[in-house]
Amino acid sequence: MTENNSSPTNSKWTGMVPVDDTALAVTDTGGSGIPVVYLNGQFATQGYWRRVIAELGTGWRHITYDERARGKSKPSADYSFEAAVRDVDAVLAARGVDRALLVGWSYGAFVGAHWASRNPDRTLGAVLVDGAFPYDWLDEAMEQRIRKLFRRMSWFLPLLRPTGLAPRMTAEQQANSNIELGRLSRERELGPVLDNITVPVRYVVASGTSFGSRGDEQERIRTSLDAVTARNPNIQIGAKVASNHGAILKKDFPAIAEAVREVAALDREGALKTRPAD
Repeated sequence: MTENNSSPTNSKWTGMVPVDDTALAVTDTGGSGIPVVYLNGQFATQGYWRRVIAELGTGWRHITYDERARGKSKPSADYSFEAAVRDVDAVLAARGVDRALLVGWSYGAFVGAHWASRNPDRTLGAVLVDGAFPYDWLDEAMEQRIRKLFRRMSWFLPLLRPTGLAPRMTAEQQANSNIELGRLSRERELGPVLDNITVPVRYVVASGTSFGSRGDEQERIRTSLDAVTARNPNIQIGAKVASNHGAILKKDFPAIAEAVREVAALDREGALKTRPAD
């Protein structure tokens, strides 16, 4: 494995990282391995990654955190996508990490794609798990469908918050976040972001439906990757697995871990090719 290019702040640590008007709950396993930063699903927590982390083992430096108002992190006045991207910088800075390999699921895949596109010199590579598909799925009817769904859920979401299964966000805030993601998913928005990526990226793609989807619409969305991989040789589909969107981290964690190993190996290979001869 390549050097992690991090500061001596690499011992095991769990705590809160202040950023803007909030604080993020962060866990860093420490060690001298490649730093891997895990980016959660839209309303998920860092605990979802435990099987992937166990599969990879102790030879890596695993950094997980809860996004704003998720898990043990504090609420905020800003739940925008741009805030989520900035929070990656805040976590890396707090843990003294200069370069990292990003692993993002669902919403986190979008965050990872944007961060990798904007920070090629700081990104070892990325594994994007069933997310960041450039497809125009949001229209007026879908927006209304999303708002209706979250209004229906609003009565029981507060009951789930103490368990950590729901964020400390209102139903309207969650709907707005979902709708913003739909706008960011549009081909004219996400396509150029993916085209600009210059580091190794592997997608791990689920099968079937996801929460709130109907019929084969999720599978149609996933086919948008074909054009992406044709345009950008740095991006490939590492695996197409049997699990659906919600179960992929639980059931197909070996495929995700294998994609992480592949991306790390590609980064190491690239570093050897560019290293000056003795």
